[in-house]
Amino acid sequence: MNIQIIGTKKCKETQKAERFFKERRIPFHFRDLTEKGLAKGELDNISSVVPVEELIDTESKRYKERGMQYMKFDIAEELLLDPMLIKTPIVRNGKLVTVGYKPEVWKEWI
Repeated sequence: MNIQIIGTKKCKETQKAERFFKERRIPFHFRDLTEKGLAKGELDNISSVVPVEELIDTESKRYKERGMQYMKFDIAEELLLDPMLIKTPIVRNGKLVTVGYKPEVWKEWI
């Protein structure tokens, strides 16, 4: 099992995901989106499992600050340019991917 958690240190859902794997003593790699966003290849891999529309956080402060609810835009392009628009946590286990806090799915992976 090769778990990767992509999120931000301040995100409560990301913290809960980290706690889920720590409590089960499952090692994971944490990637902070405030330091490094997703590469195009990573986004392509993730969006082959999860529709790109589910990756953008329409409830986020950044989305509202930019007035994106009133704009037409290419979602993938915006996610690559501004990682703070990504809904977190993204949890990857090889080719398996979840977006948000999904302990019921992660239990199946164990």
